[in-house]
Amino acid sequence: MYSARQSGSMTSTPAATTSLPTPADVDAALDRIAPYVRRTPVLSTRVGGRALTLKLEHLQTTGAFKLRGALNAMLAAGAPQRVVTASGGNHGLGVAAAARMLGAEALVYVPETVPEVKARRLEESGAELVRTGSHYAEAAEAARARAEAEGLRYLHAYDDPDVVAGQGTIGAEIAADAPESDCVAVAVGGGGLVAGVRLGAGRRRVVGVEPEGCQSLHAALAAGEPVAAPVDSVASSALGAARVGDVPFGVLRRRPVETALVTDPEITAARDRLWDEFRIAAEPAAAVPFAAWLAGRVPGDNPCLVVCGANAAWTPQE
Repeated sequence: MYSARQSGSMTSTPAATTSLPTPADVDAALDRIAPYVRRTPVLSTRVGGRALTLKLEHLQTTGAFKLRGALNAMLAAGAPQRVVTASGGNHGLGVAAAARMLGAEALVYVPETVPEVKARRLEESGAELVRTGSHYAEAAEAARARAEAEGLRYLHAYDDPDVVAGQGTIGAEIAADAPESDCVAVAVGGGGLVAGVRLGAGRRRVVGVEPEGCQSLHAALAAGEPVAAPVDSVASSALGAARVGDVPFGVLRRRPVETALVTDPEITAARDRLWDEFRIAAEPAAAVPFAAWLAGRVPGDNPCLVVCGANAAWTPQE
């Protein structure tokens, strides 16, 4: 059975000094970024006799959903001419692409463990790439220091109201394009995607799925506030946030989601099956919701799973 742990029992007040995004902010983001992003398709199908819908966000420009939040944050800030960020890869690609679209420059800090396919694409994007630290948190600390030293706009990968609202446009598109879906399942790293989708998906149930080795949201729910959690998973390059963001946690405190965990073997098996069934070459993080659905941990008669990215060095084997 899926986990029904809810965030309604949380008593702390994270992000108290930061305004939290609302469904209206998601609607505004949808209009704001429409000229720049792809409205990715949904695929209605059946697997093992069960109805299923896939949101093919891996077809987004840059190969991942992160472009949405980066664009919305930059446009909402008046399109600054130079920005800095930290990323496990996909957010950096989103910021670099957004900067290029808006005629700006991007500085992207990544951990030394970033997959080479993402590092190569970042370098090719024209962004200034800086490798530092073994995990995302260390890269983020260095990026913030650079932003403060040079007075630059720092674009957080997930702990930013405008970024969360931008990611929420995925939920709004699912609500409009897959009205028959009664649940949306998404992978969770720092919480920006699941919080945004919670805002944009309307009355649908939302499930945040994490690898057992990267449980930032589960740890926060257990503690009643964001806390540091271990990072050790095949999906950690994209879901390796050690701590869920204050802004996403604030959203989820007001608008609870259900949660589920999957193992690394379940993730890799789901990734392989996405290829076998649909010829989708997903990165491990993008297979996390499918892994939970295959294991019976996602509720609903016709859930929609967000295939959030395809930037990995993995090559499908026949």
